Amino acid sequence: MENQFLEEYLQYINKAGDRKALYKAVAVEYGIRNAIYPGSFIDISPSLVIPDVTYIDNFKGAIRFFKQMEGIKNYVEKNKEYLEVCEISFIGEDYTEPLEIGQVDLIISQYAGFVGQETKQYLKPGGILLCNDSHGDATLARYDADFDFIGIVNDKNEIETGQLDRYFKRPKGKEIDLPTVKKKMKGWNYSVGAENYLFQKISENSASKPLGTS
Repeated sequence: MENQFLEEYLQYINKAGDRKALYKAVAVEYGIRNAIYPGSFIDISPSLVIPDVTYIDNFKGAIRFFKQMEGIKNYVEKNKEYLEVCEISFIGEDYTEPLEIGQVDLIISQYAGFVGQETKQYLKPGGILLCNDSHGDATLARYDADFDFIGIVNDKNEIETGQLDRYFKRPKGKEIDLPTVKKKMKGWNYSVGAENYLFQKISENSASKPLGTS
């Protein structure tokens, strides 16, 4: 069973890319201890660097994959980069429906629709949303009053927090039409873009800082 799991997982990261370094950079920078990953498919790389991760996906392939939980946990235990025993959960449901989960330090959004918008209620005040803009999720977060835009992760998996006003600007000063983004589920082509964007959920305390900062 474990060999079957490994073969499927390795085939996936060979095709889609291994995002472990991306998740590690964010986890280290912001002291992430737990996360949810809506629309995860079978990308379990977050569990190698984050002790407690809940994966959420109603795709049949993901549901079938996570039935191999014993093999998954054995693999993670052998390869994880933290001391705690790994906590891995899977919810085989549509992430846009109400879920019985608590608030977490991090939401991961990768190529799975408007994850940040649909699941932000599960993010702790001061928590982090990591997302790309393939379906416009980063664009919607940028103009969502519940989030502050705090940084980007470049193609070398390095976090940058300076000159953020360069981002989310269309060529020739064209406006950003959010209804079109929602309708087409596609981000705009911006003058300056990034591989991934980082947002902090605003808390009742306007002076709040991202997790892991002093």
